[in-house]
Amino acid sequence: MVFERTVFDLNNINSMKKSILLMAICAMLWSTGGVFVKMITWSPLLIAGLRSLTGAFIIAAYMIYKGIPLKVCRYSLGAAAGLSVCCNCYVIAAKLTTAANAIVLQYSAPVFILIISAVFLRQRLQKKDTVVVAVTMCGIVMFFLDQISPGNMIGNAFGILSGIGMAVMFVMTGRAGGDDSIRMSGLLLAQLLTSIVSIPTWLAATTSISGTEIIYVLILGVFQLGIPYVLYGIASKDCPPLACSLIGMLEPIFNPIWVGIFLGEVPGITALVGGIIIIMVVAWWCVSDNMGVTARARSGA
Repeated sequence: MVFERTVFDLNNINSMKKSILLMAICAMLWSTGGVFVKMITWSPLLIAGLRSLTGAFIIAAYMIYKGIPLKVCRYSLGAAAGLSVCCNCYVIAAKLTTAANAIVLQYSAPVFILIISAVFLRQRLQKKDTVVVAVTMCGIVMFFLDQISPGNMIGNAFGILSGIGMAVMFVMTGRAGGDDSIRMSGLLLAQLLTSIVSIPTWLAATTSISGTEIIYVLILGVFQLGIPYVLYGIASKDCPPLACSLIGMLEPIFNPIWVGIFLGEVPGITALVGGIIIIMVVAWWCVSDNMGVTARARSGA
């Protein structure tokens, strides 16, 4: 009996290690987005649309292979709408402001989850949550005090909208419980919705299309969107939510590093400080929230 329990525990540990590795690979693939978006000269919406269309094929293939049914309901549609806003606004932000600004502002999503939960779901914020919201908002303000210019300011605004869209996606999938089909359906529908809304705009906003740029956008769709979301779907089953959240923060850390190495783009000091504040406070909130959930579980609350 002890031997069987030991084997079971080892299997759980090995599954968790595998999931953590997959989540790390996922985050690193996500982090390549800024470089390729910056190198493609097309309109932001065309980039977002073709990237999502390519990613949709990957996600659909995975769902078919795993036998995950497409489930259309208010939660999958809500998640799709939120993620579609996130995808479009991130690419626009990455074009108008620095890659660091765009991705870090997107990762302010947990703060908007708290705000949405308080305003629309009537959930009471704890003192800790209020502090997180206030400090993160101060970090966001610092982005708007750095390199003040119309384009940069608009880009920052779209970065915030990207974070709000991601927050809506998380809230809607959270309301659906642990249903894999709803989560994966939301991801797939989001890519399809982004494609339908965005691709037609290229007729008016894109002047030329080169073969190299087509390769770049295919790389984005396959390796920065499609495969990472499949890896996330696999990893999230055995990787604890706290680990997923913290490992996912490799993206806002490495995204601007790749852009700095390959394109020489460096965020301003004020924005850099604001980004560090946001990443640190969100990481702290994830850890403390997980500790609170664990404590309540142990006490039977």
